Amino acid sequence: MISLLSRIIPYISGLYTLPWILVGFVFTNLLASIGKPERIDYVMKKIGLIILYCFVPVLIFRIFLDTPIGKEELNFFSIACVSICLMYSIALLFAKMQIKRQKMNPSSSAIYLKTMLTNQGRSSAFVGGAMLAIPGWGVDAAIYMAVVGLMLFAVVPYLLSWMAGKAHGMEREKVHLPWFLRFYPWFFITFVIAAVILQKTTHISTRDMGDWGTVLRFYAAITIPAALYYVGSGMHIKDMRLGELKKLLGIEKDSETEHWQWVRQILFLTTVLTPLVFTAIFGTMLLFKLIPSTWFAVIIINSVLPITGTNMFLIPYGLDKRATAHSVTWSTIICVPIVVLLIEIFSLLAY
Repeated sequence: MISLLSRIIPYISGLYTLPWILVGFVFTNLLASIGKPERIDYVMKKIGLIILYCFVPVLIFRIFLDTPIGKEELNFFSIACVSICLMYSIALLFAKMQIKRQKMNPSSSAIYLKTMLTNQGRSSAFVGGAMLAIPGWGVDAAIYMAVVGLMLFAVVPYLLSWMAGKAHGMEREKVHLPWFLRFYPWFFITFVIAAVILQKTTHISTRDMGDWGTVLRFYAAITIPAALYYVGSGMHIKDMRLGELKKLLGIEKDSETEHWQWVRQILFLTTVLTPLVFTAIFGTMLLFKLIPSTWFAVIIINSVLPITGTNMFLIPYGLDKRATAHSVTWSTIICVPIVVLLIEIFSLLAY
């Protein structure tokens, strides 16, 4: 059995995992067509929480346990923090510029600003997890994933809570995430700290744990296919019809002009503007040898990742639900092929 698990692991790692997006999309939409779509969505949200709690932290634990953390890793942690702050700063400036240009009323501008900021959050734990299996990228990708996780589930909800409370004239505490999402970032970071301490004090790795190490590696490897299945399940056929595409492109007009304008602007921010700014800044740093190529690859790919479906958990803060749902679907369709191509190119250039 253990030898079988060892042989399976390479086939549920890296780029081999990406077809699970298609599997999740086809199977979930098939179930929705013969059942109640609302019920399917409810079940998939529960599955998303199971993945976040039971799989992602174990995967991160395994990666940090197998790799010593030194000065270089700490330096990358600083770079990751700076790049994510830059990402949200771009979103904030872009949103404020659009609010001023479109002369939005205070109510619409508040929703627009929160929607734009939130949808800058990327699927680092799900789609980005494919990078974890690339030799030489694992620790950097895991560090970036850890920082993104803290930003998505700790910093951004705090900001949204403050904005929602301010807009409605109520105390911040009255608008917040359920406890299991507020608790998640601290639960998540505990696994990182535990792995680093264990590695530093014992110098043990999963290779030293015999059969149990193989089981741990296999369990951790399951995370990415499961996560990508979840990504695919969040894409709905009704959002991908030709008529919807025409509305998105502005070819066909309807009464929801503002809605499609918002979706286009979110997609422009996430799939065009942010990657271009990141490429210009970090490409220059790479050119002057201020950062290694592995850092550049991880940062650029993370800037191109699709919008994370977990943003739907933040709808209670007053985000535009439909704009978020459409943006998640279309950014996945646009970005996943680009991410696959970039992983292939950057991984080849690394050798």
